[in-house]
Amino acid sequence: MNIGSIILIILVGLLLMILDFLVIPGGVVAIFGVLCMIAGIITTYVLYGATAGTIMIFAVAIVTLLSFYFMMRTKTWRKLQLNTQIDSKMNEISEQLKPGDAGVALSRLAQKGTGLFGDQKVEVTSVQDFVDVNTPIEIVKIEQNEIFVKPINS
Repeated sequence: MNIGSIILIILVGLLLMILDFLVIPGGVVAIFGVLCMIAGIITTYVLYGATAGTIMIFAVAIVTLLSFYFMMRTKTWRKLQLNTQIDSKMNEISEQLKPGDAGVALSRLAQKGTGLFGDQKVEVTSVQDFVDVNTPIEIVKIEQNEIFVKPINS
């Protein structure tokens, strides 16, 4: 095995660690990456001696630290990050809403969806399977912060 093959094994290990850090969480891929890097270092010790093995340890450490440093600093990775913010909130049911109130389904209620009662948009739960958009609905009951509705049969 030549030094190019050993460097390739170490680079594959580094790539696996980066993939685990960015794409495939869980640690299993990083363990394989570390094992590849250790295998490359041990192979260097066995084939080329203690001096080359020690140089390889320092080279691997420096390359690993530098790659993680630059990986964290570049703006490229920010494009991969999840930056969405949750701006919705739990229903704040006003005392105006009560069982028997009529409204309309603003979205398809596949159990849950959005309903409009007067000028108030709220999240509702259908007591039936599905309710199509723009179907008249009626509040059946309100429990805690959940509004249960059924379609109004006309």
